[in-house]
Amino acid sequence: MSIPVIHPNWSQAPKVLTDGFSLEITAKDVDALREASPKIPGQHPVAITFLPGEDFEARIAATKAVRDLGFEPMPHFSARRIRSEDEFQDYLGAVVDQAGVRRCFVVAGDPASPEGPYATSGELIESGAFERLGIRAIGIGGHPEGHPNMDADECFTVLEAKRDAIVARGMAPLIVTQFAFDADRVLEWLAELRHRGIDAPVRLGVPGPAGIKTLLRFAKRCGVGASASVMTKYGVSLSRLMGSAGPDRLVESLSESLGPQHGPVRLHFYPFGGVARTVEWINQYAATHTRAR
Repeated sequence: MSIPVIHPNWSQAPKVLTDGFSLEITAKDVDALREASPKIPGQHPVAITFLPGEDFEARIAATKAVRDLGFEPMPHFSARRIRSEDEFQDYLGAVVDQAGVRRCFVVAGDPASPEGPYATSGELIESGAFERLGIRAIGIGGHPEGHPNMDADECFTVLEAKRDAIVARGMAPLIVTQFAFDADRVLEWLAELRHRGIDAPVRLGVPGPAGIKTLLRFAKRCGVGASASVMTKYGVSLSRLMGSAGPDRLVESLSESLGPQHGPVRLHFYPFGGVARTVEWINQYAATHTRAR
């Protein structure tokens, strides 16, 4: 599959695995992103989440701020939280008109039943709205540690169907995974993805440095494996919950193991411990590993 220009540098392997990283923020993180922006290279993708309790005005303002800071905004669209077709069209139109959005990320969302006409992220893709408004890339979720409502085979089948629907509409697919602590699970999932012929670029989810209690809280909320053995590999002792941990071992394991057979891969950071702390970790990692090469 040829990779459109919307994915800069995907055709070339990164010199350091953190090259070309992306970040995820909420509407409340805009001030933190603005403060950290001088330390983030321009044009890097920044995803803006679609959380309950936030209004559309806040999400639109956050998306516009990301663009104004020189980054590439990727707003989330949570299918089951969208209350009407008009609401979907208005939100999409606003971020395109006001923030020059060219890529979006779609998820089904957490509600057990839809609040409006859309039950799945595939229905948003198939609506035709994205390509009509000039969107060039659509991000879809990957689940290296499994999905709470689907077995592994069904996950890949659904992922492939969404990939095909995006390509059929003239857009570029991008897979962004849930964060994980276990590099082995991530690599196994990635190998299976490529074995099935799904060759879309992948951004592997990585937790930014944060307090151990914070990491475990997000892991529980997102269904991410955090057993004692997994966390030991990650560099965390569950007997010392007052400390903090960064993704050093996870990223190092991925860097050592990833190869051409895994296809185009970059990292996507979830800054649970704060945007500034995550950006500082990324830059320190990049500087250290650039010198070591």
